[in-house]
Amino acid sequence: MATQHLSSALPAPAVSAAYPMAKPGYGKRSAPGEQARTRDDFALLPTRERYVAGFVDHLPDGAAMSVKQLAKQLPLYGQQAISTALKALSVAGHLRRVRCAVGAGDETRWVFRTFWSRTARDNEWWNTYLATENASRTTAPVKPPAPTAVPQQRTAPEATPDPAPAPAPAPATPPTAPPTVPTTPPAAFSPAYLALAQLGRNDHRLGLSADDCTTLEPLAAQWLDRGVTTDYLTNTLTAGLPAQIDSPAGLLRRRLIDKLPPQLPATPSTPANTPAPTHRLLVECTDCGRPGPPEALPDGLCRPCHTAHSTGGRPSPDPTQIAAVKAHMANLRDLLKPV
Repeated sequence: MATQHLSSALPAPAVSAAYPMAKPGYGKRSAPGEQARTRDDFALLPTRERYVAGFVDHLPDGAAMSVKQLAKQLPLYGQQAISTALKALSVAGHLRRVRCAVGAGDETRWVFRTFWSRTARDNEWWNTYLATENASRTTAPVKPPAPTAVPQQRTAPEATPDPAPAPAPAPATPPTAPPTVPTTPPAAFSPAYLALAQLGRNDHRLGLSADDCTTLEPLAAQWLDRGVTTDYLTNTLTAGLPAQIDSPAGLLRRRLIDKLPPQLPATPSTPANTPAPTHRLLVECTDCGRPGPPEALPDGLCRPCHTAHSTGGRPSPDPTQIAAVKAHMANLRDLLKPV
């Protein structure tokens, strides 16, 4: 006879104030349209899943949802038990693990989120929700706006009526200050000039004078104009130096001319009206982490894991494999017997 659970057998522990939060763009994300929190939430789940679900439900959005972090806060179960409970909660329709590529070009990276719903949802609801543009946008981290620095305002004091002017004393002759010589700020040096001047400090054999740096500056500037960095320029000029250098300026001049890099064609600019590439949201298998489209992972599980869960565990091994293992173990025991 089925027993109705009026309340959780194991009340979930209170969320610690020091519970770690995930990086921006990661962690827990509450699904919309949840029912109000009641005492009978998760009453139809087993004891362990009810315990884990009650704790996860009270976590704030953005909290870390890794199995390791949850196991640290739930002392009754280890990481393996927490992982199994999360898989059961995924099958029950309470969570989905997703990943989405955000950014553009070389700055593209994967963002991982765990969508949580206090109300159990079926596969159709999850597929519809995760396929919407709103779900894809919520997966991308939202950078907080940079605080705008407000310059300190100086308010002029309120004008007060001046008192009657007093008779001014006789002006005293101020001491004569020595004339100040106007100083001109040093001219800013170009990156090519600084790269040449730094060679002598890194290797005494390439010490250059100020006139040498000024003379070689146009040649070094041609390298930087072709897209190379100052590190590339320095490494090229200092590679394979002879043991003794009589004329550093002459050697560097020769290398700057002979090893000038080729001029690369300019990369075509992307038109302004080109739409940004859309990154589709992928669901991760709650058990093994294999990604795929939402419709390909019913109950948040990939096909092999879903099959194993439906059959009540891992598929039984082949009898021939069992016999081979037993024969191998018997052979090992014979080898370990003393002669």
